[in-house]
Amino acid sequence: MRAIRTVDYHTAGEPFRIVVGGVDVLPGPDVPARRAHAMAHLDDVRALLVNEPRGHADMYGCFVTPPDDGDGDLGVVFFHNDGFSTACGHGTIALVTWALDDGVIARTGAQTRVVVDAPSGRLVTTATSEDGRVSRVAFRNVAAYVHATGLEVALPDRAVSVDVAFGGAFYAVLPAAEVDCAVVAEDLPALVAAGRAIKAAIEAEHEVVHPTAEHLRDVYGVIFVDQTRRDGDVLEQRNVAIFADGEVDRSPTGSGVSARLALLDADGTLPRGHTLVTTGIAGQSFVGRVVDDAEVDGRPAVVPEVTGSAHRTGTHTFTLDPHDPLGTGFLLR
Repeated sequence: MRAIRTVDYHTAGEPFRIVVGGVDVLPGPDVPARRAHAMAHLDDVRALLVNEPRGHADMYGCFVTPPDDGDGDLGVVFFHNDGFSTACGHGTIALVTWALDDGVIARTGAQTRVVVDAPSGRLVTTATSEDGRVSRVAFRNVAAYVHATGLEVALPDRAVSVDVAFGGAFYAVLPAAEVDCAVVAEDLPALVAAGRAIKAAIEAEHEVVHPTAEHLRDVYGVIFVDQTRRDGDVLEQRNVAIFADGEVDRSPTGSGVSARLALLDADGTLPRGHTLVTTGIAGQSFVGRVVDDAEVDGRPAVVPEVTGSAHRTGTHTFTLDPHDPLGTGFLLR
């Protein structure tokens, strides 16, 4: 039996399964190439770790790879219930926490700089340690920008208006009230259905692709926002992202918060120097802010920074019995 070893974390309630053994180092000159290799050759391992009975429809994980060059510390290829994503903020926070927890990267005192190469680009992170543990990780994301605002999307029972922005992946953003919902657990079935429908409708009518990176394309997730309010220099909100194949992000979604920061900066809702506190469906929060201006192929963009905390949940060795009729598993959503 093939044995796959993992260390599991959660970040603000969202699981993250880090493969630490049983898989060879992914080949390729950089992380996008290694992601392409994983898509072609390791989808069975992804399915084994994500699918039931070892995982569930909302599982998330990664393969750890070398960085793109000597200026990086780690590379990462993310995976979920529908394949291999280009960005994952909660996963980046968990990955850096694991790297310091397990001594893969040595701590340099109260703050440790860790450079992570993701399929979306290079992420500069800062891990803060307190009382011998990593208490939080802040990552500066790739340049985030507004792709479209006020995009009319026709659903079977209504039309909704969405904004689309890039924060390592593309997200459609709208108030939960637009689909007669709130960001609460009891509305999740309706939000999953609406998220799937909005994603499909946008992709049927519009090409959504990064202007300088062909592999960064399509609507990765739909973010529903609720309970937005201001408290001095802090803008607070609740959100939930429905991504991949109807997957529900329990965390506030790091790349989604980055996309949201681009939108709020562009329309002046979040002045520079103010912070965005986003609470996910599990009740835990990420803190986001815009730290600099940027440009993406002539488009105005911003450099977002997102901070959160991850906690270890276990270590595992997964196997596949060659006589198991369920093989690499199944999903019931």
